[in-house]
Amino acid sequence: MTTDATEIDQVRRFNRTVTERVGVLHDRYLGRDRPIGEARLLWEIGDEGQDVRKVRERLGLDSGYVSRLLRALEADGLVTVEPLPRDRRVRTVRLTGAGRAERAALDGRSDELAASLLAPLNTAQRTRLVAAMAEVDRLLTAATVTLDTVDPDHPDARNCLFSYFSELQERFDTGFDPARSLLPDAGELRPPRGLFLVARLHGEAVGCAGLKLPADAPAEVKRMWIAPHARGLGLGRRFLAELEALAAGHGREVLRLDTNKVLDSAIGLYRSAGFQEVPAFNDEPYAHLWFEKRVTAAGAG
Repeated sequence: MTTDATEIDQVRRFNRTVTERVGVLHDRYLGRDRPIGEARLLWEIGDEGQDVRKVRERLGLDSGYVSRLLRALEADGLVTVEPLPRDRRVRTVRLTGAGRAERAALDGRSDELAASLLAPLNTAQRTRLVAAMAEVDRLLTAATVTLDTVDPDHPDARNCLFSYFSELQERFDTGFDPARSLLPDAGELRPPRGLFLVARLHGEAVGCAGLKLPADAPAEVKRMWIAPHARGLGLGRRFLAELEALAAGHGREVLRLDTNKVLDSAIGLYRSAGFQEVPAFNDEPYAHLWFEKRVTAAGAG
């Protein structure tokens, strides 16, 4: 998908406005004695401490830069960094008492800054700004999600499928027993017979979707699931677009899927994405509706 020059110019203008108004251009963020990188790291560590690797993934920073930030915070007596006793390769960072006090001061200053952004606006303008910020936050979060092809036995894939099956067990009228379902075996979701995608947000697996590519039948979507806290980011539609493109890229002209009647949101998504209801093409015991869509390399995605 191409982005035109007008869109790029607007994004850059927005970035300049935000960086100016929230004070990140100053070496001493919020009037404290540290730049925004160190301040943001203090906030991310939280009261319970964090795995350094998870902090790095959450903020999208390289390990060298995070190590420099942590050394600066350690030198100021604000954090401690120690190896995890059960696995010394894993480092854990925790706030000291001084670190918690510094973070509390930063929180207070952040509240004051937020109030100063809203103060000049009337009630209607405040409502519009806050709603727009929520929308921008949602869209930027959606843009952060990556889709990666993994082996179906990868731990992230297994965790997603376990969560998926647990949700179906709760939602289906009859419960859900994987042993009764027409589950593809792992080999059917590995090249060349298929593939498996995992969506990750800040390093956390938040969704999955499989694509079967049988030699004698249309391509088929299998086991598409999105974690509840990641719903509303457009990941379902993004999964479908990616699977359509992949199916078309493998020379397939038809993409199929089946679903259960209680999955209203999924059914609405399939219909809005151009899937048409068709007669049953398998004997999946948990399916009530069957869909298919014609896909082409030019139209997919």
